[in-house]
Amino acid sequence: MLRTALLTSALLLAPSLSFAVGSSDSTPPTQTQTSSDCEGTQVWDEETKTCVDAQQDSSLTDDDRYNAVRELAYSGAYDRALGILDTFENADDDRKLTYLGFVSRKMGDLDTGMRWYRAALDINPDNLLARSYMGQAYVVQGNAMAASEQLREIRTRGGRETWAARSLELALRGGPEASY
Repeated sequence: MLRTALLTSALLLAPSLSFAVGSSDSTPPTQTQTSSDCEGTQVWDEETKTCVDAQQDSSLTDDDRYNAVRELAYSGAYDRALGILDTFENADDDRKLTYLGFVSRKMGDLDTGMRWYRAALDINPDNLLARSYMGQAYVVQGNAMAASEQLREIRTRGGRETWAARSLELALRGGPEASY
């Protein structure tokens, strides 16, 4: 009980311990000027040292956009993350679909979030992050059995020591308030 309380407190009080990670990322996103200086759908361009608009700058790749979305989702800037998600060149990028699910869930629309997670998993069944976030949504819904199944899938697919597994384990131990 004390361990669960400590883990939950650490998760809530130390944002660097909980983050919106990518399918294979195992560290928090590095904060850049994207979240501190840029606005709207702007992304920090390291080459030009300026904010560039994700909708208008053709030099940005989906990887650049993804990194910005990760950073913004982690910081709670969901509307900005959605705006950048709309600029992805590949509409079927499973990372994009995962973050559409994440943002929908964090904004209170669990049903839409679950549809996006399923769409991401239809494209890439090994997307550990989509499985983790889906499991966390199940925790919020009170369905620990379905959440545990996603944790088993993460482990089976090689994700035993990833943040995707650890964050879902924390949510299962700590309940909906520990979910990220």
